[in-house]
Amino acid sequence: MYAIVQTKGFQIRMEPENTVRVPKLDGAPGEEVKLENVLMCRDGDTIFLGQPFIKGAAVRASIVSHERGQKVRGLKFKRRKNYRRHWGHRQDYTLLRIEELSLPKDLQ
Repeated sequence: MYAIVQTKGFQIRMEPENTVRVPKLDGAPGEEVKLENVLMCRDGDTIFLGQPFIKGAAVRASIVSHERGQKVRGLKFKRRKNYRRHWGHRQDYTLLRIEELSLPKDLQ
C-alpha cells in the first residue's frame, strides 16, 4: 500500500515504515504530523484517485529530524565589465517516518 501526498507544492510517494525527505515542516523531532492532501492511494490492485484529493484519507507520520541539503552555488558575470555576483543556497528539509496510511471507510 502506498499513497501520493502533496505537501508544500511537491508530490511525494509515501509507504508505511519508510522515511521520506520533505520540505521543512513545523514541529520538533518526535512530534506527529498528519498529512491530509492525499492525491492517490493504491492498496493491492485497487487504485483510488482524488479530485483533486481523496476526502477523509490521511497519512500519519512522525518527525525524525530537520536537515539541510547540499549547497548550490550560483554565479553571474559580465565580461570585461568587472561585474561578478556569487551566491549560495541550502534548502531546509524534514525527515519523516511514515507510521500509517488511512482511507475512509466507504473506500475500503
